[in-house]
Amino acid sequence: MELYARAAELGCVQAHNNLACIYDEGGDMKKAKFHLEAAAMAGHDGARLSLGCIEFHSRNMERAFKHWAIAASAGEFDAMNHLRIGFEKGFVSRESINSTLTGYNNSCKEMRSEARDAYLRAFLE
Repeated sequence: MELYARAAELGCVQAHNNLACIYDEGGDMKKAKFHLEAAAMAGHDGARLSLGCIEFHSRNMERAFKHWAIAASAGEFDAMNHLRIGFEKGFVSRESINSTLTGYNNSCKEMRSEARDAYLRAFLE
């Protein structure tokens, strides 16, 4: 915990995310949210997804879907799935889902490579 705190102070995004998980498990949502926000603002897509979940459970739907749209546009599958469900239930507009899906597909396309595809084929067989 001490090392994560020091690493977070030095700007380590993953340390912020790890601290958020620890604080969340300990029930300190205020500190967990603080570290998730720091990680999300530095580009950690998983932290952005988690912030969306926190906002959703707090009934802040607009904020939840905004966090998920940002994470999905960066290629976060679970965030795209949450948006799809929100669209099916009428919480997300067609325009919003279409623009986010375009960003999601572009992000996934950028991450693809022959080596990655070969690894996935070998891993899934």
